[in-house]
Amino acid sequence: MYQLSDYDYELPRHLIAQKPCDTRSDSRLMRIHRDTDQIVHHRFEDLPELLQPGDLLVVNNTRVIPARLFGKKATGGRVEVLIIDYAQGMQHLEKTGAFRCECLVRASTMPKTGSVLYFTDPMTGQVMSVDEGICEIRFSGGNSFIDYLKSAGTLPLPPYIKRGPKTDQTAEDQENYQTVYARNDGAVAAPTAGLHFTDSLMDQLAQKQIDMVHLTLHVGYGTFVPVRVTDIRDHSIHSEYYSVSPEAADKINAARARGRRVVAVGTTSVRTLEFVCDDTGRVAPGSGRCDLYIYPGFKFRCVDALITNFHLPESTLLMLVSAFYDRERILRAYAEAVAEKYRFFSYGDAMLIE
Repeated sequence: MYQLSDYDYELPRHLIAQKPCDTRSDSRLMRIHRDTDQIVHHRFEDLPELLQPGDLLVVNNTRVIPARLFGKKATGGRVEVLIIDYAQGMQHLEKTGAFRCECLVRASTMPKTGSVLYFTDPMTGQVMSVDEGICEIRFSGGNSFIDYLKSAGTLPLPPYIKRGPKTDQTAEDQENYQTVYARNDGAVAAPTAGLHFTDSLMDQLAQKQIDMVHLTLHVGYGTFVPVRVTDIRDHSIHSEYYSVSPEAADKINAARARGRRVVAVGTTSVRTLEFVCDDTGRVAPGSGRCDLYIYPGFKFRCVDALITNFHLPESTLLMLVSAFYDRERILRAYAEAVAEKYRFFSYGDAMLIE
């Protein structure tokens, strides 16, 4: 279960969702019972009937930023920059007045330390360091880099979501690739399990006495870095900024003390909860960097049930779900999802494992 090839599966390309359902909650939902291995097919709108009164949903309220910028090098060559650590950039901005963070750079030739990148006038970026393909860039030239990013940047849609040759996204993507409860800017990818929720569905959940609590984990590029080692235990995951408020921690701890289930919405919520809890499952409030890598053998202490999408082959996200359920059984469930023509990945369908 530690070989990378253990997490491979066949997926027809036409099952990779290119857009969400017209109504978010119309997506399909595969319900899996861990004790019995029973699989039942539902719609996501059925969720209020599937969960138990008293369940506590834990969601990630991070908001995807328009993290992709296009510019030129001093030589005139095109360059594409993807901001991958917005929280780091904000910390530098508060301390020094300049936005500076790690970025991925795509160009015909990787820029060298000290070189300057030119964006829409007057914004420039100086490459402060280069390490294993990641550049630390200091942006300057505008009164407000955040305002510039909102006006000039584009959302970094995953590469398997194909758009026209002249655009990476549609106007609808600006709304579709955010959860309805997104609040805190900072992610470079959406916490996709949350994309199925609507305001109406959340009202129905509340009427069923199913509460919801928010935490923040700014999904970074590291979550999606391909695993390039044969033994998955040798892989290192990048850290991401997280924040759990005292109020959120109190609600989660109170729910656990009363025997209520903690239902994590998405792998990012799982990683955050399991990172900040102690051996008894008690959650501590605070903020910092989460670098928890979950794969089979991990002992879950806080999370009782999981809502998640269908993930890429050989990804750390599939390894996390395999740890929560079982590798062989999750791959059988994926095979059934393929046979039933479920839609996969970010804009695809979901599963509930309980």
